Amino acid sequence: MNEVAQIPGPELKAQELQRAFDVFNQVSLALTQSYQGLQGRVESLTAELAVANGELRRQYEAKEALSERLSLLLNALPAGVVVLDSAACVSEANPAARRIFGEAIIGARWPTLVQASLVATEMPDEWQIASQIDLPLDSRRLTIAESPLDSSGGRILLIHDVTAAHILKAELERNRRLAAMGELAASLAHQLRTPLATALLYSANLCQPELADAARIRFAGKATAQLKRLERLIQEVLLFARGESVGRDRIPVRQLLADATQIVEPLFTERKVAFRVICTTDSAVLTGSRKALAGALVNLLENALQACAAGGKVTLTASAVDGQLCIGVVDTGCGIAPEIQVRVFEPFFTTRGQGTGLGLAIALGVARAHGGTIEVSSAAGEGSEFAIMLPIKTTVDLEN
Repeated sequence: MNEVAQIPGPELKAQELQRAFDVFNQVSLALTQSYQGLQGRVESLTAELAVANGELRRQYEAKEALSERLSLLLNALPAGVVVLDSAACVSEANPAARRIFGEAIIGARWPTLVQASLVATEMPDEWQIASQIDLPLDSRRLTIAESPLDSSGGRILLIHDVTAAHILKAELERNRRLAAMGELAASLAHQLRTPLATALLYSANLCQPELADAARIRFAGKATAQLKRLERLIQEVLLFARGESVGRDRIPVRQLLADATQIVEPLFTERKVAFRVICTTDSAVLTGSRKALAGALVNLLENALQACAAGGKVTLTASAVDGQLCIGVVDTGCGIAPEIQVRVFEPFFTTRGQGTGLGLAIALGVARAHGGTIEVSSAAGEGSEFAIMLPIKTTVDLEN
């Protein structure tokens, strides 16, 4: 303490200034180094930002080019594209969609637009333009497929014009029927010749003057029966050749079953074959021709009746599975051998002497015209089941 106290005042101040100057130099050096480091980091970040900006610019240009290509594609696309917002209003539509629904489509509510412009056809998810309902076969038909837009809660609709495919399908079906008629002309001649020859024979006997009245009445009845058989055969041939037109009736399934039951029930009673109806779908509704579908069911029920002896049983069932209606005709008859099953739907193929061989072919044609088919399951001696599969969802619920 005495030594420090002995240091003169000016020297002590010089030492303190020296130490302060040394600390300042150290801090200044540290700041300089930090500044240089920050400067280097800024230069690095500037370079990285320039690279990132370049990448973003390239991405933007690529997206712009993609957007332009998509816009050109949508404009050139023959199918209509409609974008719906979360309120089911049309927010965007390409030129094809505007040609179908008009330029005022933007902003319109889609369910209202569909109700005013489209009518459901007999085919699932297929529509016809309402203004062309009474036009011929080549009136425009559309299919509509939709996909959700998760980001906005809306939907995008893809509208295809399937008019050409519909026309080709109808022409193909017509050509198929005509080809079948040509190939089976000889068989038809044989079918017509047999009842005609029988009717002529009975008619010739009526001309005998010595014929008793009872015999005359019997021959007249037999001749009439053969002529009625000829009439039925000709009607079925014409129906097969022309094809069944599909209507737009809305048919409750229970009512369809009741129509067929009313026709065949007396026949079952006469043959002493039990008959019952089991329907497990109360709300199912078909769209199509009520007369044609009932006729197809009657054909299947008559075949089932012919397969059963007295005391047998036939069951008519209806159930809905996965958007399809299954109408089954199950009998306890003699069954169908496998080699015959593959031919039962061929025109003019029959195992009965009095059969025309057209009933099942017509029934299959009706089912196909309504977008369905017929399946057969049978085993010899164990009965048979014919099942008509028809779509029951014929309209798209665009409200949901």
